[in-house]
Amino acid sequence: MAATLFRTVAVLFLLLQFLTLVVSSFPATMNLERAFPTSHRVKLSHLRARDRVRHGRMLSGVVEFPVGGTFNPYLVGLYFTSVKLGTPATEFYVQIDTGSDVLWVGCSSCSGCPKSSGLKIQLQSFDPQSSSTSSVVSCSDKMCTIGLDTQDSTCDSQNKQCTYAFQYGDGSGTSGYYVSDLLHFDTASGNQSVSSNSSASVVFGCSTSASGVLQKTDRAVDGIFGFGQQEMSVISQLSSKGITPKAFSHCLKGDDTGGGVLVLGEIVEPNIVYSPLVQNQAHYNLNLESISVGGQTLPIDQSVFETSSNKGTIVDSGTTLAYLAEDAYDPFVNAITSAVSQSVTPVTSQGEQCYIVTSSITDAFPQVSLNFAGNASMILRPEDYLLEQNSVNGAQAWCIGIQKSEGQDITVLGDLVLKDKIIVYDLANQRIGWVQYDCSMSVSVSSNTSTGTASVNGGSIDVNVNNRSSLRNDPLKLIPICMMIAFLVHISINR
Repeated sequence: MAATLFRTVAVLFLLLQFLTLVVSSFPATMNLERAFPTSHRVKLSHLRARDRVRHGRMLSGVVEFPVGGTFNPYLVGLYFTSVKLGTPATEFYVQIDTGSDVLWVGCSSCSGCPKSSGLKIQLQSFDPQSSSTSSVVSCSDKMCTIGLDTQDSTCDSQNKQCTYAFQYGDGSGTSGYYVSDLLHFDTASGNQSVSSNSSASVVFGCSTSASGVLQKTDRAVDGIFGFGQQEMSVISQLSSKGITPKAFSHCLKGDDTGGGVLVLGEIVEPNIVYSPLVQNQAHYNLNLESISVGGQTLPIDQSVFETSSNKGTIVDSGTTLAYLAEDAYDPFVNAITSAVSQSVTPVTSQGEQCYIVTSSITDAFPQVSLNFAGNASMILRPEDYLLEQNSVNGAQAWCIGIQKSEGQDITVLGDLVLKDKIIVYDLANQRIGWVQYDCSMSVSVSSNTSTGTASVNGGSIDVNVNNRSSLRNDPLKLIPICMMIAFLVHISINR
């Protein structure tokens, strides 16, 4: 008993001494260890790299990109943006493509890559040797392994490099290898359009060869910016690092000046309607349930629109026009022809259904409604399914711009129907939303800031096409082979 009491008193005495020492020494001091010892001179590039990593973790704004081009196949036939890659940063112009996953640009060693463009843009080539932050992706790299699983990459065992080879539906193609380097971008936060500069390391393609249409200079760009939902896409890479939300949005202007808005984030607009994505698909598939023309539902069996190994409805900004399932096409065209006003004269031109119009097409043609799962309808104005041709004796000629998917029940929603709408790809909630909108206006985009949204202004990269009249009979149809597979033998890959 006495021994226990003695030990208790001793412990209390020592505790009292410790507390006295702490109180008498307040405020206490702490020794700071240098991350880099003073004896070791660190390169500024290393310090900047550390800061970039930290800034990446701090980023809570909305990433915005400029937009150029227009849907009109007789002017440009595609929408593109600019990205800045490497150190020092070099600007590249790339097509906006939701039908593929990978961002790639032409390399300095590229055979067949165009050196000039009929658009008012300066083409560049990427040189990994000239970028102080660039590194070649090896076959053992995690991103290469991911690409192997999704068929976005291959392995060059001889050089131990992660490589790729993409073929396109028009017979063109490109191949090269992957590099990891900095992507520089602007961010907007709060209810302001004020931007700040940020960067993050991403894996992208460095093309060493190009063929077919990709070699042409009339509407050439530096590469393609894939916005697919697989892990090789930039949107997936940035969202997995917590740098951006798992969502992106675009609003593409439909007039001849083109341009619009492209952001990594979700545009907030009260009238947006959403439809769920079909799961386990390689592309952005939606469940199209029916089509209405002038308020009348077309007599099309719903099974025509079902998603399967060779059927379905895909949203793809990399397709210039739009394509309707073969079994739905004739009922659609017949309904349009039956509903036009008496001032319209239907004619057939080179197998296409066209119309001679002497009044406004808004008044002369019916409204079309694409009705999707989730009670979400996409309303198409006449200019969303018609394509203007040359005038005939002073009257305007308009043709059905939505094409037939020959031999397949595949529907592809390309730029013809996506323009003049906010399109939201909410990957976190696996849904796509849309609403009619004037894409020259600013939009509010959800962000991680305390105010909740950031304001982003619409704009346009200035373009100019040489000899535009010669393009009227040669519309651009740059469609990835994955989309051509969708037209012909669409193979569904469960991932």
